[in-house]
Amino acid sequence: MVVGNNKTLMIDAGNSEDHAKYFIKETLEHENATPDMVVLTHWHWDHIFDLPALPDTVLIASAKTRKEIEKILPFSWSDEAIDERVGEGTEIEFCAMAIKEEYKNHREIQVVLLDVTFDRRIEIDLGGVTCVVQHVGGDHAADSVIEYVKEEKILFLRDCIYPKMYAEKVHYTVKEILRLLDELDEFDADTYIPSHQRPWTKEEFRQETDKLRVIAKFTELCGADKQKITNEY
Repeated sequence: MVVGNNKTLMIDAGNSEDHAKYFIKETLEHENATPDMVVLTHWHWDHIFDLPALPDTVLIASAKTRKEIEKILPFSWSDEAIDERVGEGTEIEFCAMAIKEEYKNHREIQVVLLDVTFDRRIEIDLGGVTCVVQHVGGDHAADSVIEYVKEEKILFLRDCIYPKMYAEKVHYTVKEILRLLDELDEFDADTYIPSHQRPWTKEEFRQETDKLRVIAKFTELCGADKQKITNEY
């Protein structure tokens, strides 16, 4: 939650309506509060399924994210439908199991479309706090965007730094990870926040990205020879 003098911006929605309500209660800390806006970082279920809990909030995402969400609008979310999509390769077992766990007692999933879309980059003035929202893509999701809070020098990486999961094997590609890391380096940040880990300092971010760059280099040099890559590393 990014809080300015005039507006509040929630970064990503979440797994479910319960998830959203808990997060808002803990961050905004007053009864019946809701953020003014929410920015979605990409289309994956654990970032969008709680949008029905935000009916009075302006929903913002990239045009690419809207297109991906439109694809899942007609989906059924019964166990049988989810398993069928796993079988045909449009869903992965990891996410199928997680959805079933989050919605163990009910399966009232509603996919919501967006109010505002953008192509490359927008800046949102919250009142004394400026949030830059920029599409960066990446292996994990081609529609990934990041959020940079200028005054705080905080870069919300979200999932963009992670590998591609919707594939036969979880992986990065050399060309895409190097392009992404070059783009992230353009931001002058002191704190980096990935979705599923604790925040990183600048030094920790540099360690992570240096490791990815080195492995990408050796992958290019050694091809598919895993043992040779390991030895070089």
